[in-house]
Amino acid sequence: MKYEWRKAEKHVYLPKKIDVQTIPNYKFICLSGNGNPNSDLFAQQISALYALSYALRMKLKKGELGEPFEYTVYPLEGVWTSEKDPGDGPVNKDELIYQIMIRQPDRLTKEDFLAVVEPTFQKKQNPHIKEATFIEYEEGPVVQTIHLGSYDEEPATFAKIHEFMEENSLTHATTMGNYIHREIYLSDPRKVIPAKQKTLLRYKLK
Repeated sequence: MKYEWRKAEKHVYLPKKIDVQTIPNYKFICLSGNGNPNSDLFAQQISALYALSYALRMKLKKGELGEPFEYTVYPLEGVWTSEKDPGDGPVNKDELIYQIMIRQPDRLTKEDFLAVVEPTFQKKQNPHIKEATFIEYEEGPVVQTIHLGSYDEEPATFAKIHEFMEENSLTHATTMGNYIHREIYLSDPRKVIPAKQKTLLRYKLK
């Protein structure tokens, strides 16, 4: 049967309320950058991540990497670093530092990833395909919830997460004084109007 992360991993991606989870080690294809996500560069990087992810999905589906395995490609994720906590109001998008990524099935290896880079580049001619990296990362304890609405309205949901953290004596992890949060994009903005977009918002905890 086709593996559907929306059904099998609801506790990770689709919490019904603000909750605390411990996120284990996962594998990702990643690209990094800085600046406004509404740029052509950002769009090209996203296209590169999806091109590689679908290339690997096809190999697994055809049984070219062992037992055939069919699954839904995982959603795009973004780890955003800013000088201002997004719960305190809108951040300056031009000053954002980001790492965008798409999770991969556990059975895939770095060697599997490297084997699809050149063929995918030859097919798509997207230079960011060759800049992508394959990593493993264990996020650990987090607090998270679903935001319904446009990206610009996220501060209101982050503020609710802040209230939950204060009530439960939870502390947001920071790096060198900067604030970091993760967004997981559960809706395709090309197909879903902003008012109905679902985004998982997540803070890593100390």
